[in-house]
Amino acid sequence: MTDIVSILVRSGQEVKQRGSEYEWLDNGQTVSIKGNVWYHQYEQIGGNTISFVKRFFGMDYPEALEFILGSGAGEVKYTERPEKKEFELPARAKNMRRVFAYLTNSRGIDSDVIGVFAHNKLIYESSGKHNAVFVGTNVDGEPKHAHLRSTYSGSKWRLNQKGSDSRFSFGWRGNSDRIFLFEAPIDILSYICLHKDGWKDDNYISGCSVSDQALMQRLKDNPSIRKVFICLDSDEAGQAAAERIRTKLSEQGYEAEILIPNLKDWNEDLLHIKQEEGEAECQAASLSLSQ
Repeated sequence: MTDIVSILVRSGQEVKQRGSEYEWLDNGQTVSIKGNVWYHQYEQIGGNTISFVKRFFGMDYPEALEFILGSGAGEVKYTERPEKKEFELPARAKNMRRVFAYLTNSRGIDSDVIGVFAHNKLIYESSGKHNAVFVGTNVDGEPKHAHLRSTYSGSKWRLNQKGSDSRFSFGWRGNSDRIFLFEAPIDILSYICLHKDGWKDDNYISGCSVSDQALMQRLKDNPSIRKVFICLDSDEAGQAAAERIRTKLSEQGYEAEILIPNLKDWNEDLLHIKQEEGEAECQAASLSLSQ
């Protein structure tokens, strides 16, 4: 069975060796790892590699299996503490035609929203495999994280660039006292398309799963933010994490509210609405022609 440590290292996560075991932090809570077995010390639950990827990378069983096999992680076994990889953004393609087509056609993202993020160098297309690259920056605007996602039709491949600092994942920095937490970059873009009025004023952050690590870093960097909207997926894992995060934030004095998509996630909501709008336009056109 696949080594969990190798998956984390390939995903840009920091893992520390403790004797014969390894430790990885989930929202500041220790997860012990040995081979293909993990155990969350705070929540007192554990499992194997597939359950680890499902829980902490936000995937269902087929996605987790494809991710594990596709990463080739099973070929790597670590017997000593892995060295932290220095972060470097993937090389850029000459244009982002494939990424633009993927986001607009497959994901229903509005072109003007893509344009804003692309203009600020937060989204681009990598050279070679032409992946979509979602860039996360620190408070000084320096790139510290990159989430890669395949633009090929039907592929669910996604990965964090080696050396990525999970405290600074993809998002948007506005000037308001509000921040919205999502599981993935595409959820952020989808929610913005659904709620465009004044969106640039607000703050958005992707947890790259159900983690709140990037959120907590953003709150630390910007003390003026006092209201948090937790916008995780509507499934059991997403809502369990949302409730945990809301409780944690409330204990720290923040105003926290959970927003739940009507379908599984915000991109499904967006695509559903656009499909309904398209059908309505077709019906209106047909009615006009029949008169």
